[in-house]
Order: sequence, then structure tokens, then C-alpha cells
Amino acid sequence: MDWSRERRTGPALIFVGGAMTVFASVAIIWWLSDTPLGVDSAVYRAGGFAVIHGESLYSPLLALPGWAPELPFTYPPFAALLFTSLTALPSQLSWGVLALAAAPSLYCALRPFTDRVHLPLLLIGAFALHPVWQTIGLGQVNLVLMAAVIADIFLLRGSRWSGITIGIVAAVKLIPLIFIVHLLVLRRTADAARALAAFLGASAFAAVVLPSDSVRYWTSAIFNDHFAEMTGWVGNQSWQGFVARTVPEGRLATVVIVVFGVLCAAVAMGLVHRLHRAGDDRAALLVTAGCSLLISPISWTHHWVWVVPALGVLAARGRRGVAVAVAVLFTGWTVAVVPGGGGAEHHWTLVEAIVGNAYLIVVLAGGLARLLRCITPYTSGQRASFFDVRTVLSSFSCIEQRKRKDPRDPGNDTDMVGDVGAERRRDRTQPDDDAEAASGTR
Repeated sequence: MDWSRERRTGPALIFVGGAMTVFASVAIIWWLSDTPLGVDSAVYRAGGFAVIHGESLYSPLLALPGWAPELPFTYPPFAALLFTSLTALPSQLSWGVLALAAAPSLYCALRPFTDRVHLPLLLIGAFALHPVWQTIGLGQVNLVLMAAVIADIFLLRGSRWSGITIGIVAAVKLIPLIFIVHLLVLRRTADAARALAAFLGASAFAAVVLPSDSVRYWTSAIFNDHFAEMTGWVGNQSWQGFVARTVPEGRLATVVIVVFGVLCAAVAMGLVHRLHRAGDDRAALLVTAGCSLLISPISWTHHWVWVVPALGVLAARGRRGVAVAVAVLFTGWTVAVVPGGGGAEHHWTLVEAIVGNAYLIVVLAGGLARLLRCITPYTSGQRASFFDVRTVLSSFSCIEQRKRKDPRDPGNDTDMVGDVGAERRRDRTQPDDDAEAASGTR
């Protein structure tokens, strides 16, 4: 055993245990003092009660505590079945269950994306990020779902269980369906098939147990009329939210949304393919996650927890200045300093529009930068001569990246979750992951 590595992992695990202790203490104290805690976890719990008592899941929830706003249940019926487990606890302790999972989820999400030198600091700093502390405060499931996807992509790769977790996560919240496409682009077709089967199986099970709620969800509630009214609010950092804030409602806005969504998905999946061929599956996963945040109709600020593994990659690859800048941007001040709510977003100045759409701008800029680094332009077998583009980009091209080995890159840490370094070496010699998966199951 490499004790030096073990010691470097120690502080991170100690912090995880300490964070869990703090959250458990807060939940108990808030419960004993009957203090409101966890708006979204209260909605989850109320949805579970609706299932148990045979009430309509997508009508006003009767089990919401008096202090909670009258929010609707917006998740698929399968999620409500899972949330029935929260009905055994008071609202504050239901929040505590989800809060207890926050630190372990962050640890699992960061391990494949950074090295152990940066892991403790990144883990501590993650709690200062707006998406993270907002997820914890609301009692949301974002961190758990992100960790589940990452574990499936890296930890379960090559096993007969790979893909199932992604399918279940997609049955809880539909946006993760994009990760099934991600698996297909990576040529992990068996994993994608298992993911799709798990999603359909979970949804079918929910339809058998909750037939009327399932019909209502898939025919009307899925369109989420309640949140559609809030699409233009600054708290929605999706492309559709951006369009709602900047383009008058009507046919033009619809065309802009649809065209961008199709173009974004096509370019993102093409970039995922290039990155996978270059052996950089971590960056590929972040591209897919960023695409999901952009094309989703609603991407609340607490959905942007994928910034955490992105910071891990930046730090591990020596881009510490960029990592710090991005982290500062995601502390929440950008949505706090601009006018928001009541249609105020329609009257933003140019500066306010830039600041108020900062999350969106960051992921677009990062995706464009990564795309440019993967472009190797040729014309008829010769170098492109227009402004000698290849000369400018050659140092950043994916071909050059494959020739270099950066010791700071966690891909070289063979003790990482899922052995991402070994994954990179396998990709150079065997691009078809299905063959690898098949050999691993024999």
C-alpha cells in the first residue's frame, strides 16, 4: 500500500465525516425547535405521502407543512415511489437524510476528476459554491444524482451493471437521459441498452403502481406549466431562460430555442466523440453535462453542481487561476446583484445581462474553447492556409494533447476511481468499448 497516497486521502475523508456530523446535528436541532428546514425535501416528502394515501400526485399536495410554499410535485411518478421512504421522518429529518448524502456525493464526484493533492481543498471549497449550498439548503437531490452518473460512467465501467444507475437516475429526473446518448457516442452500446432498459422498467413499474398519475404526468404534468411562467427568471440559467429574458415571446423565440438546442446537442456529441478518441473521457462527460444544462428548459442555479468536477479537472491540470475565477463566479453573487423577478430581467442593461447570464456564458465559453482545441483543419490533405489556423491551434489540438503527459493530470493517477489513467491507455489501443465490456463480463 502507498501510505503517502493514503495520508493525502485522509483529510478529505475526515472532512466528509465532519460535514455529515454537522448536517445531522442541524437536522436534529431544527427538528427539536420546530424550525422550518428544506423546502424541496418537504415537497418530496409530501409527494411520498400522496402516494401512500392514494391522493393525486400532480394536484396541490396536502401533506406540505404549513411553512412551505405551495409548490407542485414536478418529478416522474417513479421518483414519488422512492420518496415514500421520507414519510417515516419529520420534515427536518427528511432534509437531514439528503444533507447527509451531500459530502459523500461530492467526494465520489471529485475522485475521478482530480488528484489527491487538490482533493481536500476542492472538497472544502465546494461548499462555498452557490449550486452546492443551495442544493443542500433546499434539500435537493442534485448532488446524489450527479455522483450516481459519475460512478456509473467510471466506477462501473466494464461491469454487467454499468448503465443501470443512469437509467434509474433518468427515471427520477428526465434530463439525465442525455447520458444514455453519451454512452452511445462512447460506443458503450451494451451499457446504453441497460440504461434504457432500466429507465423503461422503472417507468413501467411506476405506471403499474400509479396508473392515473403516470398518465397525467406523461400527457400534461411533464410540461410543467407552473415553472413555465418562471422561465425568464434569473434563477433559470438555461438557454431557454436566456431567450425568455432577451427575445420577445413568439415564433422567433421558439425558432431560436429549437435551432440552438439541435445545434448544441449535435456539436456537443461530436465533441464528446473527439474527446473520447483522444482519451479524455472526463472532459467528454463534462461536455455532456454542460449540454444538458443548456438545452434543458429549466436549469435552476442549484442544478449547476457539475461545476464541482469541472473545477477538479482545471485544478489537476494546472489551470488554478481559471479554477479560482470560475469558483468565484459560482459563489452566487452574479444572480444576487442583478434585478430579478417580476419581469425585471427584460429591462437589464448590457452589463447586467452579462452578469445575470454568467453561468450560461461560462459553459458556452468553455465548450467553445474545448471545441477549438480539438479542431485540426485540413483541406484536401494539406494544412489550411486561412490565417494559418493550424499553426495557431496546433499546441492546443487533441493530437498534441495525446502526445503530452502532464504529471498533474489525474489521468496518470492509477489509483483513481475507475482507474481513469488505465482507461486512457486502453482507449489508445481499443476504441470499441463494447469489446472491452464483453471481455470484462466473461
